[in-house]
Amino acid sequence: MLNTQSLPSLAARGISAPGYARGGPVGVVHLGLGAFHRAHQALVFDALLRRGNARWGVLGVAMRSTALADALAAQDGLYAVQVANAAGVHWQLSGALWQTCVAAREPSQVVRALAAPSTRWVTLTVTEKGYGPALAGLLVQGLAARQAVGLGGLTLASCDNLAHNGRKLQALCIEAALAQSPALAHWIAATCAFPNSMVDRIVPAATAERLAAAAQALGVADQAALGTEAFWEWVIERRFVDADDADTLAAVGVTVVDDVGPFEEAKLRLLNGSHTAMACIGAVAGLPVISECIAQPAIHQFIHGLMTVEVGPQLSRPDWARYRDALLARFANPELRHRVHQIATDSSQKIPQRWTPSVLGALRTGQPVERLAFAAAAWMRYLRGSDEQGQGYAIHDPMAEQLQAQALALAHAGDAAATVQALGTLSAIWGEALPQEARWLARITHWLDQITQLGMLAALAQLNTHLTPTLETP
Repeated sequence: MLNTQSLPSLAARGISAPGYARGGPVGVVHLGLGAFHRAHQALVFDALLRRGNARWGVLGVAMRSTALADALAAQDGLYAVQVANAAGVHWQLSGALWQTCVAAREPSQVVRALAAPSTRWVTLTVTEKGYGPALAGLLVQGLAARQAVGLGGLTLASCDNLAHNGRKLQALCIEAALAQSPALAHWIAATCAFPNSMVDRIVPAATAERLAAAAQALGVADQAALGTEAFWEWVIERRFVDADDADTLAAVGVTVVDDVGPFEEAKLRLLNGSHTAMACIGAVAGLPVISECIAQPAIHQFIHGLMTVEVGPQLSRPDWARYRDALLARFANPELRHRVHQIATDSSQKIPQRWTPSVLGALRTGQPVERLAFAAAAWMRYLRGSDEQGQGYAIHDPMAEQLQAQALALAHAGDAAATVQALGTLSAIWGEALPQEARWLARITHWLDQITQLGMLAALAQLNTHLTPTLETP
């Protein structure tokens, strides 16, 4: 098993061990000990530690699940990451996780860590749906303990796919603190920093094949091994308790800016929006992973057109066309094996951020929405819970029971218009304005009808043929 004792044997295999002392007081408490954090922020902290900055050791907190936290504890927090791009594949070892625990099992340990003098930062990847009273209560309890012993505030950086995530986290914490003590709320507002941030790296869920590849590469078993791509971005607002953190982070590749908004918006609408569209299309067509989706000429043409014509021109990120091209290359990476059903999870909570703003923006300016309407139709077809080969799959979504019941009942009736009227007017997903847009609903109805009659890829080919003359590359 991979652990501290196995480190000397890794050098012979070309894998460099962390060259720094591990296990001292942690500087970062991370909430949400999943694959994304371990292949993204934890590697940034590992790079800082390798540069001799010992203040960035991490306590990784799983919110509920015990299996991963315990597996990492058995490995002394060590795990390997397989990084793949067009140039090849290599493995790197992360040593930034010095401790792990589970918030639901060991809440007092989390509070003690938040209140520890060595702690400087809190980072969070708890998913979009995790920003609620339980999270706020845990954070405020730790911050109250800091205030009680006279310590300063923390930098709390949300790394979830939420627009204005820092501000939302700040509002959540202050609201919870106000219910406890106005003085505590004032202290949090005055001493803590809540920077907005945008993170970008594709990290598929771990698989048995990945674990087997890790064992072969390392010569020991690694139950927490991951795979990811070479590309990564962390764009963070210049808003820290310690102003020197800006230069420290920039030195290892983090982009520190005054306004994260343009990068945040581009990531949500270009990367995440395209991902959700491909996930629905691929799930229905029986294509299991994103690289197989984008390898289909019809899907590649569709996604390129979606980003180029309907989404990109609305963005204020100055290099959005370069970012689009990088995304197309990243989607095609066959090593990632990013499963469409993983991406389609919680789609009712993702669509309001990933598609709805683009649709509204295009409608306001008279721009095309045909590809976005097709994506919406693909989602409605996906909700039926079976692909075009008759293979069933589960819908993992907070609204799954309601959405699937409506999709199936109306599909059996063969009424695309009724399906769109039921699913396309849900204000929780589409907001208040879009359900009133007859043009938008009509185009979804058209494409849902075509998908049902022709099949997903044939309908997509028809759309591409219809729209080819409008496709222009900036």
